[in-house]
Amino acid sequence: MGLLRVNRISHLLLASVSAVLVLTVLPGTKAHADPSVAEIEAQIATVWATAEPLIEEYNGIHEQYNKNKAQQQDLASKIDPLARQVALGQLRVGAIAAEVYQGGQASTFNALISDGTPETLADQLSFLDQMARAQERQLSGVSTLKQQYDAQKAPLDKLVTDLAAQDADLSAKKTQIESQLDQLQKLRIKAYGTSGGTGSYRQWPCPSAYSPTNGYKAAAFACAQTGKPYVWDAAGPSSYDCSGLTMAAWQQVGVSMPHKASWQRSAMPKVAKADLQVGDLVFYYGDLRHVAIYVGDDKVVHSPQPGDKVRMAEMSAVGPINSYGRPS
Repeated sequence: MGLLRVNRISHLLLASVSAVLVLTVLPGTKAHADPSVAEIEAQIATVWATAEPLIEEYNGIHEQYNKNKAQQQDLASKIDPLARQVALGQLRVGAIAAEVYQGGQASTFNALISDGTPETLADQLSFLDQMARAQERQLSGVSTLKQQYDAQKAPLDKLVTDLAAQDADLSAKKTQIESQLDQLQKLRIKAYGTSGGTGSYRQWPCPSAYSPTNGYKAAAFACAQTGKPYVWDAAGPSSYDCSGLTMAAWQQVGVSMPHKASWQRSAMPKVAKADLQVGDLVFYYGDLRHVAIYVGDDKVVHSPQPGDKVRMAEMSAVGPINSYGRPS
């Protein structure tokens, strides 16, 4: 009986230890579980709140960079004839220097002043002086134009250099952020499946009603882009970022806008919410980092973020609305 009691106690102890192990291991296992859908979306939102302003900043700098590169090329073409004159002048200076060095100039001078009668000496010296003055004026003129060219070109060269450095810096930062978004998107697919949990891209009539206006035409173009992927710095035809979509939509009716949400806002007058018309732009967040196009019935079309596609959405669901504008 004593042995049986010992065995029973041992079994009870083993059972207690097993229970403790289960209670200890299970919480640890739960701590290492995959994040929930809500947690994944929160991570994406956090990273995107940093990424989107940077993308819009990149768009602005990149556009300005391209404009200045074009301006630089235009200036270079305009001063190309002057550059050739400067090159010829430098060759002429080199030839004169070589002639003097080799004694040729002195020989020519001696021949002019020793050949002929003394009566012609004054005329010969005057001729030499006129030649020297004409040559000096020509070279001086080229030198002056070259200095003007350098003065005009130097600030532009510096600006282009600065913009190129900023462009490269933003590209490097963008690469890092896109890498983070790619990792988060893989988690998102894991949570939702291959559909990404994004649903239909155009759930309502788009635009909501016909109107014979340029705004309707711009909105109709945006509606036709639904389902195309978000790609930063893209303005079609196969992909868009947010300001690239609105820019491309209004280009269809001959209205040009910059490729940056905040610059688009500055390029047009404000309108009140009560006065919204199809085709108006809706700007979001305090820093104006996102823009959508109004398609009627309190709906917009926008290009949300990497991993998503151009889609319709409830206007108020996109984010905190900053203001409204009407391109023209």
